[in-house]
Amino acid sequence: MTSIHQERDPRSGRRALVAGSVGNLIEWYEFGVYGYFATIIAARFFTPEGGSEVEGLVKTYASFALAFFFRPVGAALFGRLGDRVGRRPVLVLVITLMTIATTLIGALPTYAQAGAVAPWLLTFLRVLQGLSAGGEFGGAVSVMTEFAPPGRRGLYGAWQSFTMALGLLAGAGAAALLATVLTQEQLGAWGWRLPFLLTLPLGLGALWLRLRLDETPAFERERSRETETPPSREVAKAVALGAGRIMGWAAAGYTFLVVLPSYLQSSLGATFQQALVATVLANLGFAVTIVPAGLLSDLLGRRAVMLAGAVLVVVLAVPLLNLLQQSGVSNTVKGVAVLGAGAVVGLMAGPGPAMLSEMFPTRVRYTGLGLAYALSNAVFSGCAGLIITETIERTGSVDIPAYYAAVACAVSVPALLTLPSRRVRGAKAVQEGVG
Repeated sequence: MTSIHQERDPRSGRRALVAGSVGNLIEWYEFGVYGYFATIIAARFFTPEGGSEVEGLVKTYASFALAFFFRPVGAALFGRLGDRVGRRPVLVLVITLMTIATTLIGALPTYAQAGAVAPWLLTFLRVLQGLSAGGEFGGAVSVMTEFAPPGRRGLYGAWQSFTMALGLLAGAGAAALLATVLTQEQLGAWGWRLPFLLTLPLGLGALWLRLRLDETPAFERERSRETETPPSREVAKAVALGAGRIMGWAAAGYTFLVVLPSYLQSSLGATFQQALVATVLANLGFAVTIVPAGLLSDLLGRRAVMLAGAVLVVVLAVPLLNLLQQSGVSNTVKGVAVLGAGAVVGLMAGPGPAMLSEMFPTRVRYTGLGLAYALSNAVFSGCAGLIITETIERTGSVDIPAYYAAVACAVSVPALLTLPSRRVRGAKAVQEGVG
């Protein structure tokens, strides 16, 4: 078994937290913006004259899903590099690629300006984003957990999920601000571009932070020892198990935190502003719960906290959506409900990064945990909008988002039950999948 080694200098740990998590913030800011503006992007890129609104939205989410399907490719490619040459240089590379691709989306010509080439250009940039995002998570979580003090990997890893919430909130805030200060015509004509262009200064700041990042002592020791790489078969088993453990987090997270605005508009007749308010509340609940959940998992174990979140989604998803559909229920009650939905997802997201990190030894950690996360998100997050929108269109059932999140969480429960029932004491990692 291989331990996750810690750097005793607290300043190095703090730098690792900031530099490691800032790329994740930018990534989820952009993915959130894309989801929040899905209906506008559909009209500008995927709905030529005569096309239906639903058809355009399905194509928009198809492009959304495609980026997620390239995440495992990025996780394998950049993960392999990160396990060979180091976490720091690869994290510098992926934040550069992500910043360039996201900024260029804000400068793209629309279908009306460039014809059929416009959606292809958008899809190409989404693929580049998918590749960079696939290489982001594994490296950032490796850095944060390998610098974490003994008994605090859950807390340190939770910051990766916390910046996901901050990124989604920042995206929602940018969308809400633009929707407030601009007219609908201005928003559709050019206002939607501004949040994507804002990525450039954010990305440059993140790049500066990562250039100052130290390499992790765990990686340096492994490189000097030249230890043997675990068998590919064992790594693959651990990747599959890890993906199963977080599939509920992936499905419920995207359903309640990203897909919600378009669902409320297209299926329940909410305005753009109402949908954004609901999304902000859900993401606030998510953000508030994540770090305490990570800390709690250091005390009680990953299994207890993550199981609680998965079971609560199974039980509450359908009643929550039924409540949102009722016209007689006050907006305050609905607001509390979506706040609670986000909080429940946070119970899975807080301990999740540390749980994945503990499944792999240092030699394959970047690749292993990055692949597990990317595969689960490619299937259960990236396809969420596409599956939900298309299924509602075919069946007419507005309960589909609840069923989707609940079933995914129910299926993840057996995988979560394979986690140790109590926390691992000291600095030793739980190498369940690989020896």
